[in-house]
Amino acid sequence: MVTRVQTVAFQGIQAQPVDVQVMIAPGKMGMHIVGLPDKAVAESRERVQAALHASGLAMPPKKVTINLAPADLPKEGSHYDLPIAVGLMADLGAMPADALQSYIVLGELSLDGTITQVAGVLPAAIAANAQEKGLICPAACGPEAAWAGADVDILAPRSLIALANHFRGTQVLSRPEPALQANNAPLPDLSEIRGQEMARRALEVAAAGGHNLLMIGPPGSGKSMLAQRLPSILPPLSPRELLEVSMVASIAGELVGGRLTDRRPFRAPHHSASMAAMVGGGMRARPGEVSLAHRGVLFLDELPEFTPQVLDSLRQPLETGNCMIARANHRISYPAQIQLIAAMNPCRCGMAGEPGHRCSRGVKCKQDYQARISGPLLDRIDIKIEVPAVNAVDLIRPAASESSSVVAARVAQARSIQKSRFEALGLSSVTTNAQCSVALIEDIARPDRAGMALLEQASLQMRFSARAYHRVLKVARTLADLEGQKDVGRIHLAEAISYRVTSDTFSDAA
Repeated sequence: MVTRVQTVAFQGIQAQPVDVQVMIAPGKMGMHIVGLPDKAVAESRERVQAALHASGLAMPPKKVTINLAPADLPKEGSHYDLPIAVGLMADLGAMPADALQSYIVLGELSLDGTITQVAGVLPAAIAANAQEKGLICPAACGPEAAWAGADVDILAPRSLIALANHFRGTQVLSRPEPALQANNAPLPDLSEIRGQEMARRALEVAAAGGHNLLMIGPPGSGKSMLAQRLPSILPPLSPRELLEVSMVASIAGELVGGRLTDRRPFRAPHHSASMAAMVGGGMRARPGEVSLAHRGVLFLDELPEFTPQVLDSLRQPLETGNCMIARANHRISYPAQIQLIAAMNPCRCGMAGEPGHRCSRGVKCKQDYQARISGPLLDRIDIKIEVPAVNAVDLIRPAASESSSVVAARVAQARSIQKSRFEALGLSSVTTNAQCSVALIEDIARPDRAGMALLEQASLQMRFSARAYHRVLKVARTLADLEGQKDVGRIHLAEAISYRVTSDTFSDAA
C-alpha cells in the first residue's frame, strides 16, 4: 500500500506541487529516499526515525521507500521532514491517511519530535489556497501562513504528538492569527539633516516617483545620512505589496517569528558583495539583495568600490523589475522592482573639486575612479546630484528643516495622484511614474510648447539617449504631481534636466 502526502518544492517564489509517496514492503530493513533529493533531504531519514522514536513509534522491520514525485524536479531543503514523517505515521496507523489528502504539509523535525521553522511557508500557504487545500506547518510559521486567506484551514502543531492527537480528536489545534511586526523603533528623521537643501529636494522627488538617485560628494557631506532617511518619507506597503515582499522574505528565511512588516525594505549590502549575493543564485538558488529590496530601496554606498561585474548585473533588474537566474538545470525568476539609491566620492581620494584641494594624481584620479561605473548603468539613474561638504555655519545654525512627517505627507499625496491616474487607465500594477512604459509616459507627460522646445534643445546639447529622454519626462511628471499640476510645464522639465547632469561629472555618460 502506498500512502501519499502533498508538499511543495520552490522555484523562485512559486511553490510547485510535490507528491510524497511512502511504501512499506517486505525486504531488507532500511529507509530509502528517491526523487532527486539534495543532501538536506537525504538526511531526513535520520531526523524522521529519531523523531518517530521520540514520539513513541518504532520503524517497522521492513523496507521503507520514499518517492518524491515528480522525480525529475530537484528537491532542496529540510521542509520534507514533516510530510515524510506523517506519511509513515499514516502507514503505521497512527494517523488517518484520508485526512491528510486535503492538506499540504511542510516542516523540519527535531530529534525529539518537535517541528521547527522552515523557509517558504507563505508561498506554500498561497499555493494551498489556490488548490483549495489546507496547510500543516510549524507553529512558529503559523502567523505567516495565516496571511494566505481567512478560509485556508491551517494547522500549526508544535510536535508530531500534537498533530496526531488533533486527528484523533484528543486535542484541538486552533487556527493561528496573522501577525505584523511591532515597528516601535523610530526611523531616522530628515530634520536631523543640516543644510543640503538641494539634496533634500532630490530625495523628496525620488521618493515621490520611485526614481533612482545618485549622490556624489566628498566624505562627510551627508550622503549616507540622506539615504538612511529615505524610508521615513516613503509610504507603507499596500496589502498586495506586503504579500509580494513577504513571499521573497519567506523564501529567504528572513521572517522573524512568522511576522510580516509593512515597512518598505531597505537593503544596504557591503561593497564586497559577490554577484550571487547581489542578484541571487548559488548552488541552492536564493534571492539576492536586489530581490530582498523588492518594493523598497537598494542603497549602494561607495558605488565605484563594487566590482564592475556586480554593478552591471543590476542593469537588467533595473529595466525589467525582475531578476532572472539561469543555470544549466533550472531557471528561476525573482521579483526585483527596486529603487536604487547610490552614493560615491568624486575620486578615490574623495576631495576632487573641493576648494583648496589638489589630487596627488591630478585629473586621472577622478577619471579612473568614475570609469568603474559603466555608462549604461548611469543611463538608468534618473537623478544625479552633487552633495557639497557642509560648512560650520550650517551645523551651528539652529535646526529649522522640515521633519520626515511633513515631507512624507507631500510624497503620499503625489503617489496618490499617480495611483489614481494609473487605475483610471486600467494599470493597477503600475504605482509610480518610474514604472511607466515608454508609450505611457509620452502620453501622460506631454509637455507644453515651451517645455518641448527646452527638451529638444537639451537633448541635442547633452546628447540624451532614448532612455535618458524618457526618464527626464518621468521626473518632470513627478515634479508636476508634487505641485498638484495636471500638465507638465517648462519649469518642471528644466528641473528634471538639471538632475541629469552635475557640472562636468559623468557628462559623457549622461
